[in-house]
Amino acid sequence: MLRYTLKRGIIALITIWVIITVTFFLMRAIPGDPFTNEKKIQPQIMENLKRKYGLDQPLVVQYGKYLQNLLKGDLGDSMKYKTRTVNEMLKTSFPVSAKLGLMAATLGAGLGITFGIIAALHRGKAFDYFVIFLAVIGVSVPSFVFAALFQYWFGAKLQWFPVARWGTWKHYVLPVSALGFTMIAYIARMMRTSMLDVLNQDYIRTAKAKGLSRSVVTWKHTIRNAILPVVTIIGVSIAGVIVGSFVVESIYAVPGMGKYYVQSIQQSDYTLIMGTTIFYAVILVVMMYLIDIVYGLVDPRIRLDD
Repeated sequence: MLRYTLKRGIIALITIWVIITVTFFLMRAIPGDPFTNEKKIQPQIMENLKRKYGLDQPLVVQYGKYLQNLLKGDLGDSMKYKTRTVNEMLKTSFPVSAKLGLMAATLGAGLGITFGIIAALHRGKAFDYFVIFLAVIGVSVPSFVFAALFQYWFGAKLQWFPVARWGTWKHYVLPVSALGFTMIAYIARMMRTSMLDVLNQDYIRTAKAKGLSRSVVTWKHTIRNAILPVVTIIGVSIAGVIVGSFVVESIYAVPGMGKYYVQSIQQSDYTLIMGTTIFYAVILVVMMYLIDIVYGLVDPRIRLDD
């Protein structure tokens, strides 16, 4: 197990380094720079700005200095938000996005797995058709459509919850539901399909032929084997939602990370692009690393075959 864990850890570190390197050089390959859109700026001031942020140095030197600062935990100063560092921006916005994302993920994973199990065990019945309908709607309709509908009906029309802002538990209900609904659909569909596949395996028939109770066959042999693909989906989904959803956060005026993704790209804010990308990549890679560990715990054959 230790060798398996260390190997996955080394692969995760190499993956993060590759993402940092590719992002850095691709970003510099894009025409223009952070100050291209600055109007009425004197050439001398432009030169001073480039010197301040090190943009007047060779690309390899910039890369080396960025890695040095990164190892110290310094993501640099934002080139557009003059008085703020990238660390400060992530520090204030990430807790909001993480809280929203974790609540949505908990809702999505809890209901999605439950719905998928019940639908598979009652295939061809009313609840199964309900889950299939839910999955089709959830997969085909973007989350921002649900966000707008929830905001109109439950916020403006019925006035059950605030239409926007972030503060009390009432502010959480609508954005969490909008984000979580899509996860419920994905996970329920995946869990149902995986459960049906496992239920048709020979070892399940053998377990039933031996006289094991339905609950033992379901919990010990079916769910444990069927949940592995779902674990992957859950891990990636959590990494995606905890770092911010730009559209949903914008609709509900949630002060999270989502807006920084788009603004940094629109404004060619190099340091903010690098900071948000690295931050997202680290979270995604860590989640995948944890999923690999969970795989090894759930199914020991994975680490033995590795």
